[in-house]
Amino acid sequence: MRADVESLERATLQAVAPEHVDDSVPGWLLPMDGGTVGRAQCAVPLSHAAPDPALIEPIAQRYRERGFAPAWRLPDTEAFAAFHAALAARGYTRRQPTLTQTHTVAALLQNVPEPAPDGASVRLAERPDAAWLAMYLGEGLDPVDGASRSRALSRAEGTRFASLVDGGQTLACGAASFGHAWLGVHGMRTAARQRGRGLAARVVRAMAQEAQRLGIERVFLQVDAGNAPALALYQRLGFRTAWGYAYWRL
Repeated sequence: MRADVESLERATLQAVAPEHVDDSVPGWLLPMDGGTVGRAQCAVPLSHAAPDPALIEPIAQRYRERGFAPAWRLPDTEAFAAFHAALAARGYTRRQPTLTQTHTVAALLQNVPEPAPDGASVRLAERPDAAWLAMYLGEGLDPVDGASRSRALSRAEGTRFASLVDGGQTLACGAASFGHAWLGVHGMRTAARQRGRGLAARVVRAMAQEAQRLGIERVFLQVDAGNAPALALYQRLGFRTAWGYAYWRL
């Protein structure tokens, strides 16, 4: 399990591409970034063994030295109870519970059948085009947050931008990261009037096919614990929760 946690967390940071990562504290990664992506800003452990609360101040100091507010992304496990309590005593609060979910690429492809020919296709590109960005930054999304996230995805290494195109229009999109033996699914969007047609599943299937071509056997995603539509989709695709986590901020 420890190797899985470490490789998945390294794959996560590869995908969100923080401006700086401090790896000087054994067993931790300290990403630092001026954008809005929480995963690019929060100290994260590389195992789920009980951490020493004495590390809180040294880690916080490294953030302050670079001009960033200390923040944490920590698993909701009993092993971290003392660490959570020590953070709470220092004024940090738990926010935004999120689920890390995993699957195998082979089983995912079995759960999403090949769609019948209908003129739509999914394209994977090394850079997001204007239509992908328009979908990602579309109606109902905070434009500042969306722009920050798209910049992070654009500078990430090993990421492909998936667009489902039908009749010349992009109807769904997402970003697939490939690294540390994981396919990561990020930034899924579907046009509001096109939801319920299985388009997101087709995008994920195309990502999984590319992962299989690259010899990658495992896939992960991270989803807000309160996002019921996304959770329902990922459950239908066969994803299962590996662990929950939350952000801790002052």
